[in-house]
Amino acid sequence: MFNRELVKGSTSLLILQLLDDRDMYGYELVKEMDRRSKSHFQVKEGTLYPALHKLEKQGYISYYWQDREKGPARKYYKITVDGQEILKERTSEWHRYVQVMNNLIGKKET
Repeated sequence: MFNRELVKGSTSLLILQLLDDRDMYGYELVKEMDRRSKSHFQVKEGTLYPALHKLEKQGYISYYWQDREKGPARKYYKITVDGQEILKERTSEWHRYVQVMNNLIGKKET
């Protein structure tokens, strides 16, 4: 696991990236982050849902309800056109940030 502040600062970027791949419901987002990070990046509900609500309020994601044969309907989140644009900007910013941090701590970029 990583420092809580590092996780909090990158959660929105990760959510947008995952939703750019496909629509997902909340628990699915948590599991996909865990899977892709090989369990190094674990987001709890107390971090995920406020981030989802903030992204929704900003117009970067929207949601829809999907009925299921068994069990209640699920709330699926999807990225909007504005969300795709901000994802490009934040991804570029992230790569610049990593490069600068690597320079500052004396490590070469991998």
